[in-house]
Amino acid sequence: MDSTLRNADCGPSFVYALRGVTEAAARAAYDWIGRGDKNQGDLAGVEAMRDALNDMPVGGTVVIGEGEKDEAPELYKGEELGDRSSVLQFDIAVDPVEGTSYLAKGMTNAMAVIAMAPRGSMFDPGPAFYMEKFAGPAAVRGKIDPKAPVAEKLKVLGEALDKPISELTVYVLEKPRHKELVSRIHAAGARVALYPAGDVAGALMAAIPDSGIDALMGTGGTPEGVISACAIRLLGGEFLGRLDPQLPSEIIAVREAGLDTSKWYGVDELIRSDEVYFCATGITTGLLFEGVERTCSQERTQTLMIAGPGGERQILTTWHPRVAGK
Repeated sequence: MDSTLRNADCGPSFVYALRGVTEAAARAAYDWIGRGDKNQGDLAGVEAMRDALNDMPVGGTVVIGEGEKDEAPELYKGEELGDRSSVLQFDIAVDPVEGTSYLAKGMTNAMAVIAMAPRGSMFDPGPAFYMEKFAGPAAVRGKIDPKAPVAEKLKVLGEALDKPISELTVYVLEKPRHKELVSRIHAAGARVALYPAGDVAGALMAAIPDSGIDALMGTGGTPEGVISACAIRLLGGEFLGRLDPQLPSEIIAVREAGLDTSKWYGVDELIRSDEVYFCATGITTGLLFEGVERTCSQERTQTLMIAGPGGERQILTTWHPRVAGK
């Protein structure tokens, strides 16, 4: 890892060093774009991200990992990384390849993403792999009743944004479970932007003003939900989540763990600190940034960085020299 990371404190500048973690994962996963094997692409990202995290001068424990529900490679929950002797210890939420199916098919929106926050400040979802979500901009924070009908949520959203419902666009994952949700959004008069994966991108777009996406609704991965909540808290936007198990084994595990699937968690419950660092690097070009581009001598990456408190947001383009033969 470069000297920037070795000398980094945990002020706002730390996010510049942390970007090396997601850039390493994105560059490693690049070789698997369009090759039809999402597990190998995920494994490449996982190994590169683990190596980069282990080279950090701070310590961290994975609270939110990825891969278990799909029996894919993963940074597992409870894994300790970095310098375990450091006085600076973090909770880590990570997805080395968000959108593995996008990667395997050579489609848009695949990214490597990580969020870090002070130890004990991240919500632990236990065995819950899936979460129902609502994400929106700062204008709607505290105004949405997550248990209200879809039409009522859109009415409140439109009033907060000073837009007619007919001009609202809602990001929804294109899944069979969302057929009724899509019908209700259409019935209320709003547009739907359907994507087969990528709800971190959708949630962030919903929280960023004038992005073309006004809200995200529906059920997606719990890891992606907590990661999104980290960034959205810094952006000042709204994020609400409810554990919504989908798999038979998950339903049993969540019940046995005594988790309440009727409770909606606010963004401040999902992440209980403003000292959060978020980085996401594009693997394939998508809604938020461009993907990895490779020439014979260089690789170019684009990384979204958000650091708190204050929620400063930047996109950094970096040209990395390639090692001969790689």
